[in-house]
Amino acid sequence: MAKDMTLLWGSGSPPCWRVMIALEEKNLKGYNQKMLSFDKKEHKSKEVMDINPRGQLPAFKHEDKVLNESLAICFYLESQFKSQGNKLIPDGAAEQALMYQRLFEGFTFNQKMTDYFYQHSRVPEEERHESALKRNKEAAIAELKLWEGYLDKAPCCVAGKTFTLADVAFYPSVAGLFRYGLCEERYPKLAAYYNSLKDRPSIKGSWPPTWLDSPGQDMLKDL
Repeated sequence: MAKDMTLLWGSGSPPCWRVMIALEEKNLKGYNQKMLSFDKKEHKSKEVMDINPRGQLPAFKHEDKVLNESLAICFYLESQFKSQGNKLIPDGAAEQALMYQRLFEGFTFNQKMTDYFYQHSRVPEEERHESALKRNKEAAIAELKLWEGYLDKAPCCVAGKTFTLADVAFYPSVAGLFRYGLCEERYPKLAAYYNSLKDRPSIKGSWPPTWLDSPGQDMLKDL
C-alpha cells in the first residue's frame, strides 16, 4: 500500500509537512521518500519535474496517480484510506462545516502572514514601502487575533475537540511562525495550540529535520 507511494519533499515547507502529517495520521508507513534541498534548487531537478512540472514540492505519486497540491494529497489519503488510522474528516454535518470553514480560512491566514513576512524580511530595506509594510503588519495582526479568538473557544484543535484535516493544514504554518520568532506571550492561544500538539505522534515523527539542529530566528518578534 504505502510502498506504492513516493513523496519528494523539502524540510520546513508547510505544504510538505502537511502531507507527512497526513501520512502518519493514516498510518501509511514505509512509503518511498526523499528530502530535497531548496537552497540547492533540487526542487527544479528532472526527478521532481517528471512528477510535478511546476518544479514545486511536495511531489507525490501513488501507483500511477500523481497529486502535487498538498491539500489535494491530504484529501486523497483520507478518501482512499478512510478506515485506516485516524479519521480526519468528522461525520456530523456541523462538525464537517466547521472543519471545512477553518481549513479554507487557513488560505487567508497563510497569505496575510506571507505578505508581511515577505515585505519585512525579503524585500531589501531600500526598496521597502513603509505604507505597504504597515498595512501588511496590521492585516497580519488582525488575522492572528482572529485565530486567537477561534482557539479561545476550542483550544486543542482549530475545528472543535478532535484533530482534523484543518489541523493537518494549519499546524505547520503556526509552527513556522513561532520558529521565526512570533511572540508566545502576545498570542497565548496560538502558543498553547502550538505547544499542545508538538508531541502528537504524527507531528513529532515528521518534525522538519533541519529544525532539529538549527536555531530559530526572530524575524517576527515585533508582529
